[in-house]
Amino acid sequence: MSENNRDGKRAARERLIEDRERQKARDRRRRTLIVSAAVVGVLGLAAVVGLIAANAGDGDEDTAGPVVAPSGATGKDALAIPVGQDSAKSTLVIWEDFRCPACKSFEDNYRSTIHELSDKGQLKAEYHLVTLIDGNMGGSGSLRSANAAACAQDAGKFTEYHDVLFQNQPPEPDDAFADNDHLIELAGKVPGLATAEFKQCVNNGTHNSWVAKSNEAFQAGGFGGTPTVLLNGENIYADQQNPLTPEKLKQKVEEAAKG
Repeated sequence: MSENNRDGKRAARERLIEDRERQKARDRRRRTLIVSAAVVGVLGLAAVVGLIAANAGDGDEDTAGPVVAPSGATGKDALAIPVGQDSAKSTLVIWEDFRCPACKSFEDNYRSTIHELSDKGQLKAEYHLVTLIDGNMGGSGSLRSANAAACAQDAGKFTEYHDVLFQNQPPEPDDAFADNDHLIELAGKVPGLATAEFKQCVNNGTHNSWVAKSNEAFQAGGFGGTPTVLLNGENIYADQQNPLTPEKLKQKVEEAAKG
């Protein structure tokens, strides 16, 4: 065999060895990247799970106590706060969140009509309080304001305080109602409400678990959002083909009152 052939074969073997070593190095790097990515993924998942658990714990902490319904609450599991006479021929069921801008719009437009019909004995309103915005935006203002409203119900001043909360509703991203001192300050707008008993009820979150149960009932009901407004069992506020107006509400209630 010539010297040239031997040199050529030697060079070929060396290139083959080099290629194999490079391939082994690539394989080692690939395995290292895969393992590293898996570790990062596991750590990331653990962080997400930890964050979810932490957030869940925060919410549960506020609503972990016994379910204490406010005075005079009625209906299934005593989740409704009634306003008006039981003898009224019409019942208006309202699911509301004090942080909900659409709920404020409803209240601003229909408040005087509902009060007028209730005062006449023609309409009984049943308020159900939910925490939809807390769930969507974060925070606890829906929960704490609902608890404060339930405390006002204990004092026989639900309607007045309910209206004050909506009239002083902060912008949706602003969780101002999470501040108990602010809720107590607003109670000062209702004569005789800001008593020691009311303040204790607000600060202790006496009705927090009741509010949570009301929100669970809302979710179980499959309602589309807040406000949900039912007149004698009929969802009258969500009908886009025949939009509700205060005049239409008044007409329906007055016709029912006539029998």
